[in-house]
Amino acid sequence: MNVSAAKPVKKNLDIDTVNSFGDEWSRFDQTALSEEEARRIFDEYFAVFPWESLPKDAIGFDMGCGSGRWAKLMAPRVGHLHCIDPSSALVVAKVALSNADNVSFHLASVDDHPLPPDSKDFGYSLGVLHHVPDTADAIKACVAMLKPGAPFQVYLYYAFDNRSATFKLAWRCSDLLRRAICKLPAKLKHLMTDVLAAALYYPLARFALLAERVGFGVAGIPLSYYRSHSFYTMRTDSRDRFGTPLEQRFSRKQVGIMLEAAGLRDVRFSDRAPYWCAVGIKQ
Repeated sequence: MNVSAAKPVKKNLDIDTVNSFGDEWSRFDQTALSEEEARRIFDEYFAVFPWESLPKDAIGFDMGCGSGRWAKLMAPRVGHLHCIDPSSALVVAKVALSNADNVSFHLASVDDHPLPPDSKDFGYSLGVLHHVPDTADAIKACVAMLKPGAPFQVYLYYAFDNRSATFKLAWRCSDLLRRAICKLPAKLKHLMTDVLAAALYYPLARFALLAERVGFGVAGIPLSYYRSHSFYTMRTDSRDRFGTPLEQRFSRKQVGIMLEAAGLRDVRFSDRAPYWCAVGIKQ
């Protein structure tokens, strides 16, 4: 297991957000997440990933690896995986992947991109690049490390462009909470996000699960995505959603434009939650 460190370039980096994620993943290291649920969530995010196009023993990267929850399931499928993160969460990822001999770790931001250009067979960044100041530039930095013909997958928070006006209003109210909670001291922030998980996520998710079981559509119910997920996942995502200082959201059209501007072709979107997961091939 190789480890390298690079001095972060802060041009496209929000320090408060980086520190927030370091704190989050030290508390939610995903060891309490069952293997079955972890694989199910992994499959949801990678529903459009072109596994069949990867060469044997493919070498790629996880940009913003966090706790290593995706890398832990990706590493056994590929030849080598580079885990890149600018926060102290990299320590958590090293523990999670301590038994993997095909993983390297890089303490670096997306601007540092310590891997040579045109050198990797695949790359992905899930739930990360909407937390940097310039998302479009960050996508370009990731694509630059790929070989021509290599896939890059990204998950970015969606702008509710496929939702009703009522749904969007509910999000605007929740965003006011986020703007207040993200400024709290760490312990109080975790307390508040746990309260939201218990008082908001859990009731709505389980209501959606009940509605689904009796035959009703649940797409319009806020947080229905969590209807089959554990309370631990709800706590994790509540902390992620309400505790992060910098958050940006993008429409499907905007995501497509950014991916194509970065040099990706044949862009495809997942037609199911979480939105937006998209993948493209480097020209």
